[in-house]
Amino acid sequence: MPLFNKQASYVSEITRFITELKQTNPTLEAEQQSGRARLWDKQKIDLEEMRRVQESRVKQKAYVYQSE
Repeated sequence: MPLFNKQASYVSEITRFITELKQTNPTLEAEQQSGRARLWDKQKIDLEEMRRVQESRVKQKAYVYQSE
């Protein structure tokens, strides 16, 4: 007698929810991957642009609330 019956295996509520969600919205995984790509894919850094931005910054005073 096998210890686990594969025909009557337990499926949690979360697993059923995710399965139903993927069936109702088949593009879900592709949308997730494109969202991750937007957040985590690195853009090429323009060093000249970065240098210009750093040089154009105005130094902040030590105490910003002082009126003089």
